[in-house]
Amino acid sequence: MRGISAEPGYVVMQPTTLCNLACNYCYLPFRRENRKMPVAVAEAVAAEIADFARAGRFSVVWHGGEPLAAGAEHLAALFAPFGAGVEHHVQTNATLIDDAWCEFFKAHDVRVSVSVDGPRQHNGERVDRGGKPAYDLITKGIDALRRHGIPFSTLCVVSDLRPGMATELYEYFLGLGCEVLGINVEEQEGVNLRLNRHDPATVSAFWAELVGAWRKAPTIHLREIEWSLRYAAAVLDGTADELLPRRLDPIPTIAQDGSVVLLSPELAGFHDPRYGDFTSGNVLTTPLRQLLAAASDTPWIAEFLRGVEACRQSCPYFGFCGGAHAANRYFEHGRFDVTETNHCRNSKIRLLEGVLDHARDHEATAV
Repeated sequence: MRGISAEPGYVVMQPTTLCNLACNYCYLPFRRENRKMPVAVAEAVAAEIADFARAGRFSVVWHGGEPLAAGAEHLAALFAPFGAGVEHHVQTNATLIDDAWCEFFKAHDVRVSVSVDGPRQHNGERVDRGGKPAYDLITKGIDALRRHGIPFSTLCVVSDLRPGMATELYEYFLGLGCEVLGINVEEQEGVNLRLNRHDPATVSAFWAELVGAWRKAPTIHLREIEWSLRYAAAVLDGTADELLPRRLDPIPTIAQDGSVVLLSPELAGFHDPRYGDFTSGNVLTTPLRQLLAAASDTPWIAEFLRGVEACRQSCPYFGFCGGAHAANRYFEHGRFDVTETNHCRNSKIRLLEGVLDHARDHEATAV
């Protein structure tokens, strides 16, 4: 895996900067402002990705702010330029979902992912602008999805990794009825300045416990655990070098004004004294393909690629993660050519170690 691909596997679109919640760990800088994406931006992106979509499965991920805060009429207008071969995904806090939104999802074949952090007592960070818990609104939206038979994924942010937490969370999501679960250990990113340092043994134990809970009822696709098991199997059969892509996916994030940030959606809207606003250009003035072709010439991306090479040379876990993420490097260290981050310790290194610890413990118990 070297360099950046000129062909993305998906694009992230920001239909509005506005979010109706004020989660304590949110990284977004403009979530109180209602800046909506003009339809011309969607038209420009749709024209550029048409060839990618014809070549195979291609996803457009609508991510906020809260995408549904753009309103159904405006979101439909943004969807309209995209033709066949495109899968639309929405990452939502679910608080605005009702019967009408469910009909919208069905009409546009939208794949829905809900942000929820487990049972009520673990959702204290997810609050509205008045500081009131959003849990009841979230579950009301999820109930609407289930009532309409719409399958959904979930994304859970975890800040508390104490013993018993992993089991409690997994059992909750089993009852919720989601098809896929992703676990994000809280990250220090954007406007969230809270440190994400944890005791290594505690983090590994959390992941090991999660594997144990999943193995008892493996009916949910558990994102992080499946990644780890896929890698472990590849190591055992000698194909680990084939897991990482030949080149990094550029993950173009299209902000509401058409500006493009590559590699890390979390960098959109931020400014650095050395590198400016991290944008590579704007789709309203420069074709997306042209921006992708010149990605490695962007100064901050060149610095990031040097960091990836440093990871390759120094980290025994490189084959699993492919190098620390750009946003985590920047928000934790202030630059991109560093190597290890708290995020990669929590969600890559300790993840893999936790899975292996569980396997060793299970084998010892079986013997």
